Amino acid sequence: MSTGPNAGQVRGPVQVAFSRSVHPIMPIDASITRMAVADNEIRGANVGSAQFKEWEDSQPEDELRTMGRKALIPYGLYACKGFISAHLASGTAFSDDDLSHLWDALLNMWDHDRSASKGMMSCRGLYVFKHVGTDSDEKQRVRQAMLGCAPAHRLLDFSTDRRAVPGAIVDIRKRDDIESSPRSFGDYVVTVREDRLPAGVELIAMG
Repeated sequence: MSTGPNAGQVRGPVQVAFSRSVHPIMPIDASITRMAVADNEIRGANVGSAQFKEWEDSQPEDELRTMGRKALIPYGLYACKGFISAHLASGTAFSDDDLSHLWDALLNMWDHDRSASKGMMSCRGLYVFKHVGTDSDEKQRVRQAMLGCAPAHRLLDFSTDRRAVPGAIVDIRKRDDIESSPRSFGDYVVTVREDRLPAGVELIAMG
């Protein structure tokens, strides 16, 4: 029997799960008034501002505005878990260069995707568990690393101040002096316990 969400599955060497916030978040709705109508009768590449102004002057003023709402999150620290299967990668063209590009993309993607709604989003840390094996025989060690030296849940389950996980390697806690909801990454303390790594597994911390 397996546990966890079961959706349509697409097999491949790289899989990324949905991110979840470490602490509950409280979305805030902001109202938006648009003073220009995007959908109108003025069409064509040769239409100029004079034609549009003439059309706009002929419309009732209350029909030239549209209302909307935008959901904002004051702050949220999201933990995302991903998986790279060396076994599945061996049957594809996935290479070490592809892996390096993946790390670069995860670390820097927000810096090249700014917008009003996610202007300050960023990757605050990337923790990679690398299976290297334990056997003295090199071929057997490669086989061990290919199949993994520890189950994913053992490596990826982390502790928080709201939920303790015995033996967790990563601990993400709100600072003791922060009484309100966290509002920055500095409100957190991230602790990595490398002494809890299973045999045959290395930890690479980036970012």
